[in-house]
Amino acid sequence: QVQLVESGGGSVQAGGSLRLSCAASGDTYSARYMGWFRQAPGKEREGVATIYTRGTTTFYTESVKGRFTISRDNAKDTLYLQMNSLKPEDTALYYCAASVKAVIRALDPRSFDYWGQGTQVTVSS
Repeated sequence: QVQLVESGGGSVQAGGSLRLSCAASGDTYSARYMGWFRQAPGKEREGVATIYTRGTTTFYTESVKGRFTISRDNAKDTLYLQMNSLKPEDTALYYCAASVKAVIRALDPRSFDYWGQGTQVTVSS
C-alpha cells in the first residue's frame, strides 16, 4: 500500500507559478512510476506528467510541455510539480498517483494504482 498526500495548490493569476508537492508513505519502493493528473469540472481526469522513479524518464502531456516540470526527491519520498506560466485552462483538481506496474501507459489514469485526495489549482485571467 502507498499513501499519497498532496499540497501546494491555490489561486493565482494567469502567468503565475505554483509548486505542488506529494508526500508518499508506506511501501513507496513498490511505486515504479508516479504522476500528476488533473480533473476539471465536467471533464475526464487527464494525465499531466509522469516520472519513472528508478531513473530519469519523464512524460508530459502536450499542453504543459515547457511550462511544467515533474521531479522527485527519493530521500524525502516526495513528488513535485513545478507549474510556471499558468493559464486559466490549467484550473483543475490536481491528483498525485503511483503505479506499481512494470509497464504502463504513462498518462493513462487506468495505469495507476494509488491516488491522493487532490489539491485545487485555480488560475484567473
